Amino acid sequence: MSASELYSTPLTLIDGTETTFGQFRGKTVLVVNVASKCGFTPQYAGLEALYEKYNDDGLVVLGLPCNQFMGQEPGTDSDIESFCQLNFGVTFPLTVKVDVRGKHQHPLYAQLTKFKTGLLPGLIKWNFEKFLVNAQGEIVDRFASTVEPESEEIVGAIEKALESNAA
Repeated sequence: MSASELYSTPLTLIDGTETTFGQFRGKTVLVVNVASKCGFTPQYAGLEALYEKYNDDGLVVLGLPCNQFMGQEPGTDSDIESFCQLNFGVTFPLTVKVDVRGKHQHPLYAQLTKFKTGLLPGLIKWNFEKFLVNAQGEIVDRFASTVEPESEEIVGAIEKALESNAA
């Protein structure tokens, strides 16, 4: 996968704005499939904390709501946006609800799941899986749902990616 393929991937933000992943060119992006009624939903707080801490250094957290795992994201896009803002103060970008696997898989996840390394190759297994994309558009890491956003593992990977941006 080339960075140009990734950056040309279409996205629709939760407010209906049509864009591409290219709007994040030159940024480190933590891509997360999110859900409002999941046991991992409290991770929104950690994701927002990462975004607030590292956004000025070039980090973007991008949440893609998904209802494919036990119907844990049943609301409308407006419901999801309100829930995230009211309960977790989310200010990082969210997209409209997407499928992360299957025949209607969003093109971004088709690109991300081509990444075959580490413990999590292939298909998305559950809500709150995380992909780290560096400023050059390379997928540099993938984290399981159980890995907390503010864990040493994720923070270390983000800081390493941000350092390479500055170099």
